[in-house]
Amino acid sequence: MGDLQPLAEAAAARLIARKETIAIAESSTGGLIAAALLALPGASAYFVGGAVVYTKAARAALMGIGEADMQGLRPATEAYALMLAKRARERMRATWGVAETGATGPTGNRYGDPAGHTCIAVAGPVECAITLRTGSADRRANMDAFAQRALGLIVETIASDGKSL
Repeated sequence: MGDLQPLAEAAAARLIARKETIAIAESSTGGLIAAALLALPGASAYFVGGAVVYTKAARAALMGIGEADMQGLRPATEAYALMLAKRARERMRATWGVAETGATGPTGNRYGDPAGHTCIAVAGPVECAITLRTGSADRRANMDAFAQRALGLIVETIASDGKSL
């Protein structure tokens, strides 16, 4: 988790300076994004909460996203990641919501995405969603890469102040 700390520190500094809060909904990173943000002293000033939304059951129980919400949508897409980010933000009453959903490996997911595929979204005063493909089947390396990119996207988005990313 050491590689994640500089980005987590940058995100925390921006959130604290702006007196803003963040909520996380992550899947294939398994809590690494939240852990990196919570590893910093003073995290209670900006971190509202997080959820590992790894299954359909968790999605329904933790995010309140049911079958009707999923009509025409599939997991591991930018649209789904954005919906999760918005839902985390709303449910936890945070300034920012962040979501990650993907396939860490060693194989792809049931939706046809290869190992190393993830979608990450940030929702708040500015919204964005991206897709990252590492090209790797190394589960642990992908988890780290996904979390690192998510933290980087948080920093970029918060710093954008509504300007185009």
